[in-house]
Amino acid sequence: MIITIVLSAITCILMILAVLFLPKIKLGKIALSSYWVVTLLGALTLILLGLVDVSEVTGALLADTAINPLKILVLFISMTLMSIFLDELGFFRYLASVTLKKAKNGQFKLFLYLYLTVSVLTVFTSNDIIVLSFTPFICYFAKNAKINAIPYLAAEFVAANTWSMALIIGNPTNIYLSTALGIGFVDYLGVMIVPTIIAGATAFGMLCLVFGKHLRQPISGEAEDIALGDKTLLIVGIAHLAICTLLLAIGSYINIEMWLVSLFSVVSLVVVTIIISIVRRERPTLLANTLRRGPYELIPFVLSMFVIIVALDSAGVTTLIAGALGEGGLIFKYGVTSFIASNLINNIPMSVLFSSILSSLGAVEGLSGAVFATVIGSNLGAFMTPIGALAGIMWGSILNEHGHKFGYLDFLKIGVTIAIPTLIMALVGLSIVL
Repeated sequence: MIITIVLSAITCILMILAVLFLPKIKLGKIALSSYWVVTLLGALTLILLGLVDVSEVTGALLADTAINPLKILVLFISMTLMSIFLDELGFFRYLASVTLKKAKNGQFKLFLYLYLTVSVLTVFTSNDIIVLSFTPFICYFAKNAKINAIPYLAAEFVAANTWSMALIIGNPTNIYLSTALGIGFVDYLGVMIVPTIIAGATAFGMLCLVFGKHLRQPISGEAEDIALGDKTLLIVGIAHLAICTLLLAIGSYINIEMWLVSLFSVVSLVVVTIIISIVRRERPTLLANTLRRGPYELIPFVLSMFVIIVALDSAGVTTLIAGALGEGGLIFKYGVTSFIASNLINNIPMSVLFSSILSSLGAVEGLSGAVFATVIGSNLGAFMTPIGALAGIMWGSILNEHGHKFGYLDFLKIGVTIAIPTLIMALVGLSIVL
């Protein structure tokens, strides 16, 4: 057990250090993200030392269960590709532009519109996609409008990682935790909608308190004009995403698994796009760009972390943690510990670990509360430190590209003032619902 714990801890520590100090590893012209390389090496070390049963890992990967990580990866990547497709057409930036223009010269109105736009879009897409889509736009807009970009960047990031709790598809951690414990789309929404609204309102209030001084200053520039791309493909993309979301909602009633719904939806999108390109006698450049931007690095990362968790589970570590947390006050225990753990090992590995811990609890009273509390911790932990989520890592790299210095301490200051109150209120809301 000790060797397994030590190697797993070293892997997680090296992953954090790599994210902070060596985010990319260059092999000639190829640049690899260090976080998944480190976790892959850690997983391989455990396998080579015989500390994890390979047959148990392969059995889990081939098992016809909701917790199968391959199914979860298919679900997340499929949903992400549909969102990227719309992003390539300029859909998200166009909506942001329209929303921001309505604010005219008032920074507070601008701030409110941005927060609402990001919140609504995040609910139906994914927090990572919204962060990738909106961050460059905000940087350009703030420069043109001659205003401080930080309040808007913070609002975007906080909104994306708060309202991502609303639907099961909003965050890969939602998908993993809920499917691992057998929670369906509609049941998830029925519980999480109230805590999400409470958390969203709390987060916005705290953002206003933190950045109120900046928002009272006038705007001296104008919003950027954004043109939509191919209208036909835009309709195709929106229709596929809308139908997919509807089928995900009713899938449990017609016995269709969510990963199959998302997979068929993205395959249909690809086929329809290719047909349109053939009819037009043009190359499917948009589709190629979409597929190129897919979050494929998540595959080795999630699978490697899955191997590490299997090793810890086999060594009895997850059972010990579950025992230490006890059986009372599960909502606050699991909400707080998952929030902290997200900022120690990242929220995706945390979700893999906690799904195993939750599964070891058995049919204890309050288990569903513990699951939903862990979902809350995995989402809100994202804006405590840049380590909390992959979205934070991506967000920081984009800011650096645009010349905005936003270090670990800057992130932590916003995290402490906004994330902690939001977490407390979200858990209170969950307690009320359950």
